[in-house]
Amino acid sequence: MSGKLIICPTPIGNLGDMPQRALDALSSADVVCAEDTRVTGKLLAAFGIEKRLERLDEAMIGSRAEGVVARVLAGEIIAYCSDAGMPGVSDPGLRLVRACREAGAPVEVLPGPTATATAYVASGCTNPRFYFGGFFPRKAGDQKAALDAVRTLDAALIFYESPNRVAATLDVLAKAFPLREAAVCRELTKLHEEVVRATLPALAAEFAARAAGPGIKGEIVLVIDGPNEAEGQAAQESAEDAARTRAQQLKGEGLRNKDIAKTLAAEFGLPRNVAYDIALEA
Repeated sequence: MSGKLIICPTPIGNLGDMPQRALDALSSADVVCAEDTRVTGKLLAAFGIEKRLERLDEAMIGSRAEGVVARVLAGEIIAYCSDAGMPGVSDPGLRLVRACREAGAPVEVLPGPTATATAYVASGCTNPRFYFGGFFPRKAGDQKAALDAVRTLDAALIFYESPNRVAATLDVLAKAFPLREAAVCRELTKLHEEVVRATLPALAAEFAARAAGPGIKGEIVLVIDGPNEAEGQAAQESAEDAARTRAQQLKGEGLRNKDIAKTLAAEFGLPRNVAYDIALEA
């Protein structure tokens, strides 16, 4: 029998969501590699599966991937699980798959639970596209860079966040996108599942109050709507205000209206006719 690496998704909270194909793979594999053997061990025990477990978290994959590939090429069937959901989606697994692909070792990825898609559909967002950014950055500079990169993207924005940081993150998002709606999806598929949808400023206020009071628990996915008409209008007005100040500066330097308009259009992304009107007003 030829070997292969089998990527096995697991439930994100409800054992009833365990895929049958993943159960079959875990039962028939020669060994199960796991992000955390304690977590996966409990999962296997819940379904009556007895299998040898080996720890293979993100920190270990770099040094052990080559050995796993060699074992697959030698005929071993290795199943891989992260703690919950689809391995490789903000979880260990991608580098292991890449190592197998580069070596020509067979890989089978089984479809199954993922918090990203579940939250996207549950959020109430109607944009047909989404961008998944993984866990929201912790440092202010990284946060700004991440949001600037997707500010004009016509898609919902999805981030994972911890309950201890979600209030602070919502405050950052509310300041960056004050006119957008979003959803906080908490404890998806679990008994206390909750989806709270509102404007970002309202969500920031709500979860700041929770953090200061009873606290916030559970895994959290944030889904932020894409750009809307109100946001576009506000951005246009802001650009025009800045362009008026710049036009006065350029006129003071002796530039002609035609040249001022050309500069404004280039610097502020304004339509030529709007830029020329502003140049005339300066």
